[in-house]
Amino acid sequence: MTGVLAEVGYQSNWVEVLSAPFMRNAFTGGILVALAGGMIGYFVVVRGGEFAAHALGHIGFPGATGAVLLGLSPTLGLGVFCVAGALVIGALGHRARDQAVATGTVLAFATGLGILFASLATRNTSTVTNVLFGNLLAVSRDQLVVFAVVAVVIAGVLAVVARPLTLASISPEVAAAKGLPVRALGICFLVLMALATTVAVQVVGTLLLFALLVTPPAAALRFSARPVVVCSLGTVFGVVSVVLGLVVSVMFNLPPSFFVVTVSTVIWVVSMLVTRERHRTAAPTTR
Repeated sequence: MTGVLAEVGYQSNWVEVLSAPFMRNAFTGGILVALAGGMIGYFVVVRGGEFAAHALGHIGFPGATGAVLLGLSPTLGLGVFCVAGALVIGALGHRARDQAVATGTVLAFATGLGILFASLATRNTSTVTNVLFGNLLAVSRDQLVVFAVVAVVIAGVLAVVARPLTLASISPEVAAAKGLPVRALGICFLVLMALATTVAVQVVGTLLLFALLVTPPAAALRFSARPVVVCSLGTVFGVVSVVLGLVVSVMFNLPPSFFVVTVSTVIWVVSMLVTRERHRTAAPTTR
């Protein structure tokens, strides 16, 4: 057994490694991103925004690679492109079908732009890899500040718009009848999701984004439909995924993104199994 563990890079001093400064940054950054994802994740799932979340992560890719070409921070480029993409999608797509078309079109253009920038940034292949797959172990103090600011901004905005956004997400027709600015709320949601995407990409990358923005709230929704409960439980699931993923990655000296995604997926599967009987009983029967 010891020989097998050694082959996959098992580190006997993993407890000591966990106390290193870069690991403190990794834990802090991962928890902050899990908090941001937990707050916005409920609305992502309820509004059916999974495709938009996936698209925004890829839309931010050319922003990060373009920033590298200009000698700027990849985080800055990622954030600018994600927010700009959210605003364009929100402006072009009012109805669900129009928004899907707008999302797909912007995604295609951004992907092509990202390929161009990535081919030009040949000297910074590590940055390109980090954007695609994340690198939680390389989170800096400056990035922690960005993560904290994003989490505070999302919390502050949701404290103001949570109630109308919830109604507009569940029943947009009723929200419109009550005079709520449904389209403006939709754009606000997209911008908040873009901010959450910006920080989540730096933890799990664009290809594994669902692990922090979609899977935890989806698992939480199996236990409750109340927004506060789902946001709280989804945040807990996200934090557990990050913390356990980091610990196991240090134990075996392997990339943390894989283990973060794995823990998140296991939580979702377990939630499905645990609540299966409840949902089966609640489901309407047809004769």
